[in-house]
Amino acid sequence: MDESEDVPKDFIKLKSEKLSVDEVSELVVSPSCGAVSLFIGTTRNNFEGKKVIHLEYEAYISMAETEIKKICRNIRQKWPSVKHIAVHHRLGVVPITEASVIIAVSSPHRAESLEAVMYCINTLKASVPIWKKEIYEDEYSWKENKECFWASSEK
Repeated sequence: MDESEDVPKDFIKLKSEKLSVDEVSELVVSPSCGAVSLFIGTTRNNFEGKKVIHLEYEAYISMAETEIKKICRNIRQKWPSVKHIAVHHRLGVVPITEASVIIAVSSPHRAESLEAVMYCINTLKASVPIWKKEIYEDEYSWKENKECFWASSEK
């Protein structure tokens, strides 16, 4: 890759197919960066003593993409050295152990990419209109992110 072609990019995708850690991490690789940091959120098999069968995600897609773009802009303001950002979120059914969300950030040094990844997942959970339904053995529950700003304003 020619250094002049390596302009900062944001890769945002909401999809129903299985997410690929390799695909997402490769999107952010840059010859000018010595760090690629990843967050992979997976479906666990339990919640508060209940057996989780799988998760289901729904989203207001156009608004979710707009909100994720805002997060990317905020990351670039807070950490100007960040090169590339990738945020892929799965929709529909997500089986146990599979990824619901993968976030990757590249930067010249690790501190910026690690901090940016943490900011990205925390802000995504607080502000992006993606809803999670946990399916248990004999019931289900729509889950509210405790970080979600609209959750606390309605109570």
